[in-house]
Amino acid sequence: MTDRIDTTRLQEMARAYTASAVLYAALDVGLFTQVSEGCRTEDALVETTGLRAVDVDRLVSCALSLGLLDWKDNELWNAPDVEAYLVQGTDRYAGPWMMFTRPDVPGWFQMTEKMRAPVSTKLGMYEDLTVESARKYHQATSSIGFGAARRFVRSVDLSNRKHLLDLGGGSGAYSITCVEQFEGLRATVLDLPPVVIATQEYINDAGVEDRVTTIGADFTRGEFPSPVDVVVMASNLPIYNREVIGDVVGRAFRALESGGEMHLIGEMMDNDRKGPVDAAMWGMNELICGSEGRAHTRDECKGYFSSAGFIDVEVTDFVAGTLVRCVGTKP
Repeated sequence: MTDRIDTTRLQEMARAYTASAVLYAALDVGLFTQVSEGCRTEDALVETTGLRAVDVDRLVSCALSLGLLDWKDNELWNAPDVEAYLVQGTDRYAGPWMMFTRPDVPGWFQMTEKMRAPVSTKLGMYEDLTVESARKYHQATSSIGFGAARRFVRSVDLSNRKHLLDLGGGSGAYSITCVEQFEGLRATVLDLPPVVIATQEYINDAGVEDRVTTIGADFTRGEFPSPVDVVVMASNLPIYNREVIGDVVGRAFRALESGGEMHLIGEMMDNDRKGPVDAAMWGMNELICGSEGRAHTRDECKGYFSSAGFIDVEVTDFVAGTLVRCVGTKP
């Protein structure tokens, strides 16, 4: 007997946007923060949020159904991950990161029109970046970036390295964390001119101005500062197409000293391109943002390194299901 085919999966996919909208609304009204601070009944939430009782009822019902809230002895409690990351005022608050792509929502519902009449540039949304928009961007992404950087220094030993080149380093998370972890290492963040103004603010806050410097430039063209003995390019892979990534890896190879290493960290597709979904969606996001980028597979990234001349090229999970790391050594 064969399994009956129905529309359940397709219906869930067709209305998946509703879950995102509920999460955004819950963050807008501070639902999880209020629950964490003791508003564990709907009456208390009505009072603290100023919403109508019927709307609190609706929002709580959705949050319970999505597993964002739960009941304990007739009181509302946050799910563990919600309590850890979506309560304002805590060190791990990730609300800005959850809201990061919210402005792109209308574009996703114009996807068909964008594919039929494409308008794209090499840098997409970054073509006209301002200092203020760079600050806003990294206010949303820096907490995730520093978390990934802490994972990096736990995974990679740079104790014998002297100079790290951080391509598209943004907030400087990798550079700052690496020089804090490895005595004797210094770093250079190379990113767009408006970005490195924001980068410098993170460097100053960390008190590592003597060991981390910045260069304002478009890393998709021009030779890199040399010599360096480690290059990192993290969390910007889908922004660019095959030609750009291959060229960047080639120029990084030329900048490295013999024995130096490069780490490319990003959302990569499995080689059969059947996942992860997140990597595929970041590739599609570049249509929305107007760039020429796409999702790259693990083997494609390995190929960029091998073509450039790297040896001992390896591709491994960095954050399972989310980020992958490709590393190679210059002979």
